[in-house]
Amino acid sequence: MTSSQIYMTQALKKAWEYQLRTYPNPAVGALILCNNEIIALEAHQKAGTSHAEVLAFISAYETLSGEEIGFDRFDAHKAHEFLYALPQNFFSESIVYVTLEPCSHEGKTPSCASLLAALKPKKVVVATLDPIEGHDGGLKRLEEQGIEVKVGVCEKEALELLEPFLVWQERAFVLFKIAQTSNGKIGGGYLTSKESLTHVHQLRSVCSQMMIGGNTVRVDRPTLDCRFTGDEAPDIIIYSKWDNFDRDIPLFSVENRKVEITNILKGFNRPSFIFIEGGEGMINALKDSIDWLLQYQAPKLSSHISNYSIDLNLEFLFQDKRGVDLLLWSRTRKK
Repeated sequence: MTSSQIYMTQALKKAWEYQLRTYPNPAVGALILCNNEIIALEAHQKAGTSHAEVLAFISAYETLSGEEIGFDRFDAHKAHEFLYALPQNFFSESIVYVTLEPCSHEGKTPSCASLLAALKPKKVVVATLDPIEGHDGGLKRLEEQGIEVKVGVCEKEALELLEPFLVWQERAFVLFKIAQTSNGKIGGGYLTSKESLTHVHQLRSVCSQMMIGGNTVRVDRPTLDCRFTGDEAPDIIIYSKWDNFDRDIPLFSVENRKVEITNILKGFNRPSFIFIEGGEGMINALKDSIDWLLQYQAPKLSSHISNYSIDLNLEFLFQDKRGVDLLLWSRTRKK
């Protein structure tokens, strides 16, 4: 593995920490190197806030200057204004590694490509080009300013990271969440750590809608809110043949949410992010629609009888930890 691949791998790993939490934006990571020392490693965290490159430059400034900024680094406009005002050549010895081509367009946030062109780092290394027409062209702008550019480092891994973003340009990206013990049991109350539960709530807070199986609602009597993050609860679709639910279940009493009960699977053709929780019946009903699985595996064994009885081939994409739990992102390999 080359040094460029090592640095890019770290940027990719950082971006995976925020995978899907940036919806409808892509997950992006950035690393800044100066005199062969890593001085910043950041990732885009939420749509409408500073992008990965901007957060990395702010962090790099604090490292090089020994001073902390006095404003909200996630305010993209303030961050860009601050960085533009720095002395010329402040980052001239820096090398920037970023998992996706810096954006050239102006949207809710200013253009990262324009910022990099003004800051003039020594070199910019990019894993993959921006696939969205109108957002691309960032590297051309850098080259016009005489900045050395390299493209294609860890591109396969970068495209895997980018896959949900590409899918929801055309249709719904469908994620199925599983929480289980190390021997594959899924029943018996909460199985995973508070860190895993918090991560689930972070995903709930940004999804277009959340879908759950009717039997899970009847048995678990869930709330399905975002109380661990303080965010607004998602709208819910309950997939069930029968509408025989106890309306005193907490799920139905959450303010400012819509709950729909349906026996028809719909909405998968509309660009969106659908987050699914449920048991064996739900995963079997939706196995041909699921793009990715997200598994939280708790370090415990259980004698509970519930598990997922299904034949479904997976391709592991990335693994991490949340508290004591193992977190696995997988792509479904549909026949």
